[in-house]
Amino acid sequence: MSALLRIEDVSVHFPVRKGLLQRQVAEVRAVDQVTLSLRKGEAFGLVGESGCGKTTLARTVLRLVDPTSGSIWFDGTNVSALRGKSLAPFRKQVAAIFQDPFSSLNPRMTAGQILSEVLHVHRYDGRIRDRVKELLGLCGLAPRFVDLYPHEMSGGQRQRVGIARALALEPELIVCDEAVSALDVSIQAQIINLLEDLRAQFGLTYLFIGHDLSVVRHLCDRLAVMYLGRIMETGTSEDIFSSPRHPYTQALINAVPAPDPFGEEQRKHVALKGEIPSPLNPPSGCVFHTRCQIAADVCARRVPPLNWLGPQHAAACVAIDNPNHPTP
Repeated sequence: MSALLRIEDVSVHFPVRKGLLQRQVAEVRAVDQVTLSLRKGEAFGLVGESGCGKTTLARTVLRLVDPTSGSIWFDGTNVSALRGKSLAPFRKQVAAIFQDPFSSLNPRMTAGQILSEVLHVHRYDGRIRDRVKELLGLCGLAPRFVDLYPHEMSGGQRQRVGIARALALEPELIVCDEAVSALDVSIQAQIINLLEDLRAQFGLTYLFIGHDLSVVRHLCDRLAVMYLGRIMETGTSEDIFSSPRHPYTQALINAVPAPDPFGEEQRKHVALKGEIPSPLNPPSGCVFHTRCQIAADVCARRVPPLNWLGPQHAAACVAIDNPNHPTP
């Protein structure tokens, strides 16, 4: 399958300013030299600890944040070079579903008005009220929801309105930023099933950002693991969960509680030492070496590239290409 979205060597750095003259004294390296590609029709997951740069990368893909360096290609067009009105066609092809379904909806507007606003802004040429009812129906909501305000709905119903808004212009790519993490577990399952059904029905492509590995494993075909702005490992869901190679990926997976801790599938827990370093002053070399149990002196000096372990599986660890290094 061809790549619908390609992120090429993208970095996003935010300046830190102090004093009356607002002089730049440092910069936050939120995303650092990330390269990824999403194929048309697939669900791609992005996981990692809070503060690792997942949401910043998503906002950069949506062109809400400009990359400091690198480029973003969508369907063969370098959208990172577009400005102003030239971005309008791209805005129709890419949509977002946000984490908090309450704060992402205007509390002074009904569901019908929220969906109509999107259609009005992008000059939808059909019957808007009919389209609004169609969108609500696609997301499992009755026509009566047209006249309901967000505070009159449950969390799951509000998120369905958010999904309907994302579908309004028939986009090709939907960025799901922690789209189910604010919902109850039973409601999460309903929303995940809805996302899967919509993907199958409309051939959607998802960039799914999450921290719940069980959700990501269920929904996503491929995924990437981020730490402090860098990609640590990428591959198919089967590759990552069955044979994780990077020590950080192993620690993330081992941290998921086992259904039966005393059963046959007992896990060897890898406790990470210390706290995630500040992106204001990231460690030299491999950014994970300060918390890694198998780190060697070379890890502090060398930034490891993504080493390919298979057709779609790669990990950024010195141990993988160094036979004298401890095995992760």
